[in-house]
Amino acid sequence: QVQLVESGGGLVQPGGSLRLSCAASESIFNFNTMNWYRQYPGKQRELVASITSGGKTNYGDSVKGRFTISRDNAKNTVYLQMNSLKPEDTAVYYCSAVRIATMGGGRYWGQGTQVTVSS
Repeated sequence: QVQLVESGGGLVQPGGSLRLSCAASESIFNFNTMNWYRQYPGKQRELVASITSGGKTNYGDSVKGRFTISRDNAKNTVYLQMNSLKPEDTAVYYCSAVRIATMGGGRYWGQGTQVTVSS
């Protein structure tokens, strides 16, 4: 069973930075993409950033230029560096991974980590 464990959330002032981590229970090469989503209360989850096994990245419009997704293959971990945080970045952030078909496929989610941006 795939496990994704997020960490690094917390309370930060506007303009501050946080780095989220997502540790996978197996090699992240088993996944086509690793993603970060966020969810506001009562809303659907929205894509924040994604990174492919080849290192190609993609970002939601609201975070471009402020957030950076990266991966450490040796540690089976994906990171989300969040800079210049705004109150509207306050949400629960989820790590998600899409497993390659030859490994059984499927999308997996972490438990989420709360990020609060407030003075």
